[in-house]
Amino acid sequence: RFLEYSTSECHFFNGTERVRFLDRYFHNQEEFVRFDSDVGEYRAVTELGRPAAEHWNSQKDILERRRAEVDTYCRHNYGVVESFTVQRR
Repeated sequence: RFLEYSTSECHFFNGTERVRFLDRYFHNQEEFVRFDSDVGEYRAVTELGRPAAEHWNSQKDILERRRAEVDTYCRHNYGVVESFTVQRR
C-alpha cells in the first residue's frame, strides 16, 4: 500500500509583486519531483523523480503551462485568498 499526492503552492512576497509557484509531487510522504517557477522546469528531488522530471521537461506545452501558473493560478486567485490571510493579520 502506498500514497501518492501532489500540492500546488503559491508564495506571495509584497502582495503580488513577486510570486513563486511550486508544483510538488509526493510518494509515501516523501517529495520526489517538483516544478519551481523560479527555476522554470521540473527537478527531481530523489532518484524516483528523475524519469518524471525528464519526461515533463521534454514536453514544451507542459512547461509553458506550468510557467504561466504564476499568473493564471496564483495571481488570478490572490484576491480570493487575500481576504482570508492578509487582512486577518
